Amino acid sequence: MKNLYITLSFVAISFTISAQNKNTKIADKLYARYEYIDAAKEYLKLVENGKADGYVNKQLADTYYNMFNTSEAIKWYAKATETQQDAETYYRYAQMLKAEGKYEDANKQMKKFAAAAPSDLRAKAFNENPNYIPRLLDKAKLFDVKSSDISSDKSDFGAVLYDNTLYFTSARNGARKSYGWTDEPFLDVYRADYNTDGTVTNATTVSSLNSQYHDGPLTMSADGNTVYFSSDSFREKTFEKDKKNNLKLGRNSIYKATKSGDSWGSIESLPFNSKEFSTSNPSLSRDGKTLYFSSNRPGSLGTGTTDIWKVAVNADGTCGEPQNLGNKVNTEGNESFPFIADDNKTLFFASSGKQGLGGLDVYQIDLTTGEAVNLGKPVNTEKDDFAFTFNENKKIGFLSSNRNGNDDIFIVNPICGVDALIVVTNAKTGEILSNASVSILDDKKNVIATEMSNSKGEVSYRVECDRAYVVQASKDGYEGNTFAITKSKGPKAKVDAALQPIDVIVTETEIILKPIYFEFDKANITQEGAFELDKLIQVMKNNDKMVIMAKSHTDSRGSDNYNLTLSDRRAKSTVQYIISKGIDASRISGKGMGELEPKEICKPCTEAQYALNRRSEFLIVK
Repeated sequence: MKNLYITLSFVAISFTISAQNKNTKIADKLYARYEYIDAAKEYLKLVENGKADGYVNKQLADTYYNMFNTSEAIKWYAKATETQQDAETYYRYAQMLKAEGKYEDANKQMKKFAAAAPSDLRAKAFNENPNYIPRLLDKAKLFDVKSSDISSDKSDFGAVLYDNTLYFTSARNGARKSYGWTDEPFLDVYRADYNTDGTVTNATTVSSLNSQYHDGPLTMSADGNTVYFSSDSFREKTFEKDKKNNLKLGRNSIYKATKSGDSWGSIESLPFNSKEFSTSNPSLSRDGKTLYFSSNRPGSLGTGTTDIWKVAVNADGTCGEPQNLGNKVNTEGNESFPFIADDNKTLFFASSGKQGLGGLDVYQIDLTTGEAVNLGKPVNTEKDDFAFTFNENKKIGFLSSNRNGNDDIFIVNPICGVDALIVVTNAKTGEILSNASVSILDDKKNVIATEMSNSKGEVSYRVECDRAYVVQASKDGYEGNTFAITKSKGPKAKVDAALQPIDVIVTETEIILKPIYFEFDKANITQEGAFELDKLIQVMKNNDKMVIMAKSHTDSRGSDNYNLTLSDRRAKSTVQYIISKGIDASRISGKGMGELEPKEICKPCTEAQYALNRRSEFLIVK
């Protein structure tokens, strides 16, 4: 994302000179001023003159990282990490690799990052779930995303719809001075008409909010009479340094303005702004009582990175004390672009610190109960995806992304979905069962995902409306079972997955289970068969001296030799399943009986009778 200057707020950068190479002085000054294009040129001169070292390579990599030039960032991070680097460098390297879809290489760098910063929340999340990408890619689609006709060839982002007016931030004003970070004009706040056919037209600047530097994005009160907006040191013209020589370059603040006729006036800085840190990207709750924003103020989880904060807005317009939203939302990475939904509890935000597909990803959280959830594709991509907003009245949202190489605005339409909550319990006692395996299957019996139930016995899945699903739940010591999620338009469905404790009848010679049936001319273990075999496995675990033989059978169709071979394959697949669950191979054997011992003696047989003969049975050998 090119315009991190405005969007991720503005971190004070310490102006230092490389101890190894004092020739970096010019480049470092440009870097500290966010003049990345010119900084890259100066660092490259050092490389060409043979004066590069680990520091120069890292600075070049960070320069391209800040411009989201992923290929060049990867190139220079690879060189930089030939020597020991700080933990954050490995993390940034991993982010750039993910942005190129190189997930395996990214994981290698994440391992280095996690080893260097084991207490970091991002490191802990990676160590707990390093292979999360397939789950994200298989996630049920929540929204459709399409291009919008409001985007230009310059950076456009932060679109939010109020009534029939779309407000957004853009660098399209060619009459404005260009900025060295992006080589684009400074950002302005724009407004446009949102038409009944979904088109957006007549984009114009909101001149009463714009200054000579960066301005936007904004948020508006429900009555349309108050806006809060970001501005780059509103009307300030000089760069400042603190006593430690840290540049306070581009400090961002939030300002409040009230409606005055057709324009905005009475612009005032909010009391929690400061010259020591940045405050930006405001989002006002619909009840007007809470303002959410991003800031790198003291109390943020990372050093110099942005977190999501909130502050109470009192009835008289004054503000309370800002509060950090904590580690359910924030990480040591960057969290920004909060948007609070009309229900005053659902928060959308962008994060580079949580487990995502690459760059910034958009997440959703219920602030009263939930955990942050990645919105998955197509909302998120390997690139930067951010500034998600949603108009509940018109059922339409807007997303910003650089997936096409430039910051553009996209239109988001929700897909009808049902939030299915599965609660696993003991069928006899009602006891909650945690750590139960819960799989969800579509109407074609494809397993979509498998999760373990939490401490409340819960697993939640997002499924499509008007489509039937099946849940399979299992746990050691209990009979696995299937439960239907009936077709519904939502928004929620609850499934009580009550599992019966395993109580298998064991005689001196046989273990009595429901028959383990096979499909016609097949030897693979079905889901239903697996549930029964799990009972046998539990009995064998409880009786570690028990030795079992599986006898497998066929129906009478096919030749004797073919059926003998088929039943032998069924016996072997039965044995292999049991071994795969941790039973020693010496305790289980199998034998194919062909069609010699039918359960149903018939000629001719019905399909149901044939099915009863395709089975496995279990004898106690010892």
